Amino acid sequence: MFLNTDFLFDKEIRLVLEKTVDGDPEKNWVPAYHFAICSSEGNRMGSCDLRIGHNENLYYGGNIGYRVEEAYRGNHYAGKACLLLFELARKHDLQYLIITCNPDNAASRKTCEYAGGKLLEIVPLPEDNDMRDAGETEKCIYRFEL
Repeated sequence: MFLNTDFLFDKEIRLVLEKTVDGDPEKNWVPAYHFAICSSEGNRMGSCDLRIGHNENLYYGGNIGYRVEEAYRGNHYAGKACLLLFELARKHDLQYLIITCNPDNAASRKTCEYAGGKLLEIVPLPEDNDMRDAGETEKCIYRFEL
């Protein structure tokens, strides 16, 4: 199921596989890759993950998550990581991906736009969604055609 990820790099960043997680159908979880976002020199600048598949949970939670350490923000590293993850998603025969963010997260919205996402809608989270436990109430839903 999991593929070789050694090709996930460009002239600025490299995605270094940290772990893979098998899906859990009982919990409605899909398989996932977890990466460190590293500079070409090997400095860890953040993290990202790719969840393989589609379901209602992923419509609200997204196929890709990312975080860039504060010292490295403002350089499009999250967007560049997404573009690399799109290549891996294509190898898994996915036709599109969803990335979500909170409406007030301007940096994440810019990342989605940088990576070519189309804003589908801003929606309230379902009442039973786990993200509500962290105080989240709405999501911007971006779709990326692969």
